[in-house]
Amino acid sequence: MSPLAPLSDADTDRPSDLIITVTPEALAELVQIRADEPDGDRLGLRLEIVSGPGEEFRYDLSFDVVTTAAFSDEVRTHTGPDGATLKVIIPAKDRDSLEGAVLDKTTSQGLVIRNPNKPQAPTIEGLVRDDELSAEIEAVVSTEVNPALAAHGGFVTYVGHDGEGTAYLTMGGGCHGCSMSRMTMLEGVQTMLVEQVPGVERVKDLTDHTTGENPFYR
Repeated sequence: MSPLAPLSDADTDRPSDLIITVTPEALAELVQIRADEPDGDRLGLRLEIVSGPGEEFRYDLSFDVVTTAAFSDEVRTHTGPDGATLKVIIPAKDRDSLEGAVLDKTTSQGLVIRNPNKPQAPTIEGLVRDDELSAEIEAVVSTEVNPALAAHGGFVTYVGHDGEGTAYLTMGGGCHGCSMSRMTMLEGVQTMLVEQVPGVERVKDLTDHTTGENPFYR
């Protein structure tokens, strides 16, 4: 495998089946990089999520020989305006989490991935997340909390509750690693949940903010 710098699609040409969108700018850049690799014509781009459940998405891009892709991998052919093609290999485990994402190239950041999906919540032993209270919390998170945080590029993911009034969440996007995240969680998210969900008395942030792209710096 020939690695690219980490980033912070049975073949078909139908756009609706491509899983992700690769912009012409990104495709041209990747085709050019591939041309410098040994046996470049045999290589496809493997796109994988390497973060754990509940963590902000982190991606790894690498060139891999298409014929060595696992049987369960999703392989899609992307075609640029000039006719250049690139096969994108996505592990089956990441298909749903990458559905609708866009791989682009920008002048300031180079290759970037814009992903509309949110990380799955981690499983924490002792916490409940499949009862009526959890459903009420998740409803407020999706309709009230995250739309408010979206203005700052952030979101929270509900992890579960302890049955004693504490709801546990993780923070992502612009809230991950932000020096103001504690204030946001306690004064913003907590207030909204306590006021709208009987049974919630407090929230607790389970995020490891030292792993943010710019930890504790905004």
